[in-house]
Amino acid sequence: MTIQRMQTNDRLSGAVSFGELVFLSGQVPSNRSLDVAGQTIEVLAKIDTLLAAAGSDSSQMLSAQIWLKDIEHDFSAMNQEWIKWLPDGCAPARATVEARLASDDVLVEIMVIAARKS
Repeated sequence: MTIQRMQTNDRLSGAVSFGELVFLSGQVPSNRSLDVAGQTIEVLAKIDTLLAAAGSDSSQMLSAQIWLKDIEHDFSAMNQEWIKWLPDGCAPARATVEARLASDDVLVEIMVIAARKS
């Protein structure tokens, strides 16, 4: 089997596929002036783009890890956008935790593992 790397730079790849699996790096928003709902929408759009490039989509997600800067304050708003975005009946295994993120203005980071579409 071949390993395919997408959106690669010196330190990471945006996505790596191996066989029927697609592994996404943690995605963060580009527009960090947005609130957590806006940042979540932007991150989910990045995930859609990477999954599509790898031959997958959000209905094929197996696992998701979500990091929030302030889980007490931001969980509900992030989760509302997640639920709107997620296809019915396609919820992955998921963990959401509070974490100190790479920059003070990053409120959410999301990483997923998905299967390729057959």
